[in-house]
Amino acid sequence: MFHLADEKEIKAGRVTDVYFDRTVRVLKGLGIDSEVAAEVRVASLPAGYGFGVLAGIDELVALFKGIPVDVEGLTEGTLFYPEEPVVTIRGKYLDFAVYETTLLGLLCQASGIATKAARCRIAAGERIILSFGARRMHPAIAPMIDRSAYIGGCDGVAVVKSAETLDIEPSGTIPHSLILLVGDTLEATRAFDRFIDKKIKRVALIDTFSDEKFEAIKVAQGLKDLYAIRFDTPKTRRGDFLGLLEEVRWELDIRGFKGVKILVSGGLDEYEIAKLNPAADAYGVGTALSNAPVINFSLDIVEIEGKPVAKKGKRSGSKKVYRCCKCGRRKVLFAAWRPTKCGCGGDVELLSRPLLKKGQIVCDLPKPSQIRDHVLGQLEGMEIFEKGPSNR
Repeated sequence: MFHLADEKEIKAGRVTDVYFDRTVRVLKGLGIDSEVAAEVRVASLPAGYGFGVLAGIDELVALFKGIPVDVEGLTEGTLFYPEEPVVTIRGKYLDFAVYETTLLGLLCQASGIATKAARCRIAAGERIILSFGARRMHPAIAPMIDRSAYIGGCDGVAVVKSAETLDIEPSGTIPHSLILLVGDTLEATRAFDRFIDKKIKRVALIDTFSDEKFEAIKVAQGLKDLYAIRFDTPKTRRGDFLGLLEEVRWELDIRGFKGVKILVSGGLDEYEIAKLNPAADAYGVGTALSNAPVINFSLDIVEIEGKPVAKKGKRSGSKKVYRCCKCGRRKVLFAAWRPTKCGCGGDVELLSRPLLKKGQIVCDLPKPSQIRDHVLGQLEGMEIFEKGPSNR
């Protein structure tokens, strides 16, 4: 058996911290069933992060379907910043108390992965990024990992099931095991070319036996439709890794193989990508995505029976996030306040949208490709070390 909670157990509120279960029993015993408003927000982002990418909203909607509460929030793939409420829940506290653990888990991990993917996207520019990280986490959540990486900016994913759910072709190369069993890099690549559908790009892994430069030349000369060569060079052999990539690029170019791309994998993150950009055309990013820092969202009651209230350290009262359509400036305002114009003179728009009314879904749930386009549009002009909007 696998150590998993199934969908029925999650929907039944069994994946909850025990103090919520006990709190429900206490409140029922006291006869307290207050109408509340609760907000999900983050006080701070992981070190060095200037923004977050919201992910997991579709699963949150599925979680609250049939639960008699109203939910509104930012749409999937929307960039967010500290102290901005990304989700607001209104209803009887006893109806949703046991779901706090689950809803935070859905948002925290997915948003962390999507945000890391967006940072890698910014670092890579127009270069290809593939999600190779599923093997670093429990296989049951591989589709969630790859979906979050994809909507955050990755171009493709390696896992077959993940690709099916995203309605894209899985992306991959050749493993070391094939080369070891065949006994030669070129012969293994030729065997791949012989048996695998021609629509699949031919990418040769060149670091199994011999020097990367000579393996690259050998494969490029020996395989007509070679698309790329892949470096997965062990850490102990990397040394001046950028120099190695540039050397191989030179050797391929002077022999007429300028069209053969260089794909790099193994221990990459946004910072390594930025270093290797002068020579690399594509990246396979694994652990940095699947083990991305989670976004530490919290859920806090901000109203009870319509009256503002919150624990110390939190701002009471329901809030809404607005953005200027002209300059992009963002503002968090008390829900009862209605802004008219930004200081720059531009119109402002409300970013949150109704998601569920009394447990019924009232929002559209875009396809992953549409969410990805939404993310990429927001990332234009962004920098990895950007600290957020000008008003912060």
